[in-house]
Amino acid sequence: MRKYGIVDTTFSRIDMGNIAIKTIKKEDLDSEVIRYTVPGIKDTPVAAKKLIEKGCDGVITLGWVGKTMLDKYSYLAASIGLITVQILTSKHIIDVTIHEDEADDIDKLKEIAIDRVVKHSKNLVKLIRDGENSLTPFAGKGLRQGYKDAGPID
Repeated sequence: MRKYGIVDTTFSRIDMGNIAIKTIKKEDLDSEVIRYTVPGIKDTPVAAKKLIEKGCDGVITLGWVGKTMLDKYSYLAASIGLITVQILTSKHIIDVTIHEDEADDIDKLKEIAIDRVVKHSKNLVKLIRDGENSLTPFAGKGLRQGYKDAGPID
């Protein structure tokens, strides 16, 4: 049985963790999902590491970044932390982040968030269940998470 970790935050404005759980369970029927909710994005690296130490094969982190420069610096710090955990553990951590300034309209922001969580949850399942070359057929396709696919240039 494959084990997936989900880290989400109380700062998020929608329940991205629940969306990820439903998507992963639908995509991989032979899976266990462990959820760990933390206050904000700077707390996600240690939570991801703890889930990997509990036997998770991979983790998806779900963060929400405010509009201020301080929020953006906090995201940068969290991102560096998540990359470090990946290097130290040799496990995939899919960092899914919604930036509050991606859309002025709250409904559009929610749509972006849902699309991004669903698509990246599916990516995590492919990497864990199907192996390291499972995304290779999609290379160069201009796929986007949160937005309409851009498509390939050639």
